[in-house]
Amino acid sequence: MDHRLGSAATAASSGHLIVNSATKPSTSTLLFQFHPNFNIKTPPLKLSIFSNPSSANHFNKIYYYNTPYRLQLRHFPPIAATDQTYPPPRPPPPQKQQRPSKSDANKRKLSIVVCSAVTVSLAIANRVLYKLALVPMKEFPFFLAQLTTFGYVAIYFSILFMRYRAGVATDEMLSFPKIPFIIIGLLEALGVVSGMYSGAMLPGPAIPILNQTFLLWQLAFSMLILGRTYSLNRFAGSFLVAAGVVLAVTSGSEHDQLLSGVEFVWPAMMIASSAFQAVASVLKESVFLDAATRLKGKLIDIFVVNSFGSGFQALFVLLFLPFLSNLKGIPLSEFPSYLKSGAACFFNIGANTTGCDGSPTLPLLYIITNIAFNISVLNLLKYSSAVVSSLAVMSSVPISIYILSLPLPYLSEGANLSPFFVLGSAVLMVGLIVYNFSWPLKQDSDIS
Repeated sequence: MDHRLGSAATAASSGHLIVNSATKPSTSTLLFQFHPNFNIKTPPLKLSIFSNPSSANHFNKIYYYNTPYRLQLRHFPPIAATDQTYPPPRPPPPQKQQRPSKSDANKRKLSIVVCSAVTVSLAIANRVLYKLALVPMKEFPFFLAQLTTFGYVAIYFSILFMRYRAGVATDEMLSFPKIPFIIIGLLEALGVVSGMYSGAMLPGPAIPILNQTFLLWQLAFSMLILGRTYSLNRFAGSFLVAAGVVLAVTSGSEHDQLLSGVEFVWPAMMIASSAFQAVASVLKESVFLDAATRLKGKLIDIFVVNSFGSGFQALFVLLFLPFLSNLKGIPLSEFPSYLKSGAACFFNIGANTTGCDGSPTLPLLYIITNIAFNISVLNLLKYSSAVVSSLAVMSSVPISIYILSLPLPYLSEGANLSPFFVLGSAVLMVGLIVYNFSWPLKQDSDIS
């Protein structure tokens, strides 16, 4: 017997362990079996010796139990006189990725078509119900803003809790610095409050038109804060969007203008609302970029950003309510009664609910549709791309403008769309398409 194996057997019988670990137990060669107390009925325990190519002594790793055993040699392999270095086994060849079958591709296309149709429908309903919900809540837009915000907080944090339990959102993500979320919440609160305050005073078709200035603000603040550079088609599309907005709301005679008789402060406040939302979206993007560095390349879960941002947004909306109600001539001492009146108008109960016809149906429909719309956009983005989801949202603009110009329930007087408004809307849509699509000067060809 080789002296190395003899010493190994001696060490095994005396209960001394030679080596504690093995690199690849699956590559071991069975050399010994121990029969405890010479009882044949007891199943033998295997003692394996492993080869370590990096060591001069190949058979230097032995496992056994510290119990008296009878050593029995079986299938003793020949041991070479000289050491050899054995290369590691070759990894199995990578399996070729199977292309999706034709049926799977058709199912994916069908899913994109269905999700796009649902997103467009919900986008139209969201824009229309936004204006309709503000009809009964015209005197209490802050109450509706707060209720909508708290709805987002409840849903986002519920989803975040489930994702945390599933391990998608980690403790490291939840411990991300909260200062950016506080700023995001402040900006979104300003955007929601100013948007609802001005939306109650603006004609329905003007709201989706003025909301498109969000694109211009986002482009400007992205360049300013993130230092981004954009292609020519982005600037051209932004210019067309701006021209379309100006043409739609200011062109024509004073009588034909959509905003004739409307104080300048209301469209200005709606544009400011889009600016607040645009800055918040740019800061969210900066959070994702910063998180990639802090989390060592791992992306922060989107519901962590949305949940904490919505939480601080709800807090700031609540803090703004006394100040904003004071601007409407409501003293701070009467603010609790203002909230009580807002709740009574929302539920349309009580004696002093004049002008609250349509509540709570219209506000509840808006809140539900708004949440469903945001979920559908994320779902469409999962199945397709950002361009497809953006195109689906864009296509709702002219349709919602036309619907809002018609006599609707609780909006008996429709809006007359002048030719300049239609022309401006068309220019705006062309600008949105140019902004979202870029055509290379020379298409790459697969034919050489």
